[in-house]
Amino acid sequence: MNPLDLRLDLTAEAELAHGFAAHAVSWARAAGAPDACLPRLRTAAMRASLAVAAGHVCVPLAELVAVDETVAGLREALLASGVVGRAAAPEPRPLLLDAADRLYLRRHYDWERRLATALVARAASALPAPPPAAVERLGELFAANAARLDGRADWQKLAVALALERRLTVISGGPGTGKTTTVAALLACLLSAEPELRVALAAPTGKAAARMLDALRARSTSVPEEIRGRLPQTSHTLHRLLGVTPQPGRFRHHAGNPLALDVLVVDEASMLDLALATRLVDALPPHARLILLGDKDQLAAVEAGAVFAELCADPSLDTSCVARLATLTDTPAGRIAPPPPRRATPLAGSVVWFAESHRFAADSGIGRLAAGINAGAGDEVLAWLREGADSSVEWLADDGDAPSAAVLARLEQGYAGYFDALRAYDGDPAPVFAAFDRFRVLCAVHGGPRGIDATNERLSRRARAALADAPGLAVSPWYAGRPVIVLKNDYLLRLYNGDVGICLPDAHGELGVVFPDPAGGWRELAPLRLPAHDTAFAMTVHKAQGSEFAKVMLLLPAAPVKVMTRELLYTGVTRAAREVVLAGPEAVLLAACATPTRRESGLIDRMVEAGNAHRVPPGGPR
Repeated sequence: MNPLDLRLDLTAEAELAHGFAAHAVSWARAAGAPDACLPRLRTAAMRASLAVAAGHVCVPLAELVAVDETVAGLREALLASGVVGRAAAPEPRPLLLDAADRLYLRRHYDWERRLATALVARAASALPAPPPAAVERLGELFAANAARLDGRADWQKLAVALALERRLTVISGGPGTGKTTTVAALLACLLSAEPELRVALAAPTGKAAARMLDALRARSTSVPEEIRGRLPQTSHTLHRLLGVTPQPGRFRHHAGNPLALDVLVVDEASMLDLALATRLVDALPPHARLILLGDKDQLAAVEAGAVFAELCADPSLDTSCVARLATLTDTPAGRIAPPPPRRATPLAGSVVWFAESHRFAADSGIGRLAAGINAGAGDEVLAWLREGADSSVEWLADDGDAPSAAVLARLEQGYAGYFDALRAYDGDPAPVFAAFDRFRVLCAVHGGPRGIDATNERLSRRARAALADAPGLAVSPWYAGRPVIVLKNDYLLRLYNGDVGICLPDAHGELGVVFPDPAGGWRELAPLRLPAHDTAFAMTVHKAQGSEFAKVMLLLPAAPVKVMTRELLYTGVTRAAREVVLAGPEAVLLAACATPTRRESGLIDRMVEAGNAHRVPPGGPR
């Protein structure tokens, strides 16, 4: 559909865009704007709104110019409307243009500016030198790594040392690169020096928050027992941490009522959209440390922005920072050589990229596949997949509109162990959940024969056939063994977007949906009490972010589609811990490798502006 075509049979996002454009024209007319500028204003307002719905924060004027006009001419027409203003001007306007001719909805520009200003100020805020207790603990915790690294720099140790000096630390790394191990060590160092520190763990989804807590507990075995007892015992979704109120987008904690904490660790930060990131940083007390963990190469947030990738843009360290790190970590300065930045930002000195995976060797199947996808090397990836040289990666070439019989058989075989666990169910949900988490089908799209809707329907029929004695078999969508994923937060029920439960019978044969309880144990709810949900044999790659499964089958669409990007393919592949199967047309795989996600934003420019105002020295404070 042409986004400029004013039609009535539109999506909700398009209807909103058309409504906003109509209001913009009305406001311009009321202000006495020349009639000649109104058609361009209508188009620009609509496109700015549609851009946000598509995940962008702004839209460049260069994408809006007609064939017979220039950017300068369009800029002049929009400014003449009185509805579009200059970002640097004090007068409020519904739409704003920045110095790079990006057009924003005003609130999105304000979010960018607030987030950039707050983060740059936090990065520029110098801390005292780390206390001796923290430095001593740092050496103890990483002493065993020296033999493995064979003289190479220990970037986990360096990241902890950097975080000891900073109120802002951003750590990016793929699965298994040691982000959680690093956080466990950092918290141990901080708590050694200040035992009463208030530390909170959070993530965008309940699943990611629970995984973070489990991983931290597993990694803390090397931490002394007296410190281990002070580590956080709970984790939160970001919405729960901030405190949801009845007003959409409003939270109990904000700049006027900040969070009561000293250290906040946020995992899966690549899922942060611009609005949530801004509200989170607004709610931090000025003295608190913020540690953001994520993977810059993963999918960006569903909502507007690619915040984490932009915050990670510059991992460079200046010579004074390198010298301090060398002293703190007993590392020769010449070995502390970070990768070159994607673009220079004032957050240099607060950013670390982890490149070495401890889960996947560089030449292992999943590690090699992920690296090839990230490099955009589609032809090489496909040639290697065709060879079938690694048993942990399998390629099923499948060109039909619908999955082939062989692919369908593999889908069903993947859940054979789960069906066995259901037949053996004795009232303990743990083995059932463990069996379910060993395999997952991931899709790029909802609709069509290769989407999650059709795949879930197909696997539901298979589950009913495999478990023919399931209660409620013929009279309801509920049956023993139906997995469900929550699609909407319900704070009264303590269920959050992304939580997964399984329908199981109680001792009397009555069906309930069982969920893991973050505090330990299990919770059971009547199916009718659940918030919006869906069957979860298959899920979108977006929904799988923050999760990990022993084996993943990634079902590609029949033809290239807009959402099938390099980042989606990489994210889907790296949800697998041991094995991954890709099924689909070769053309779709090649197109995805060649199509990086593009999100229009000016966040880095806002950070540069804030850095100039703060005069942040290269490499950070000191």
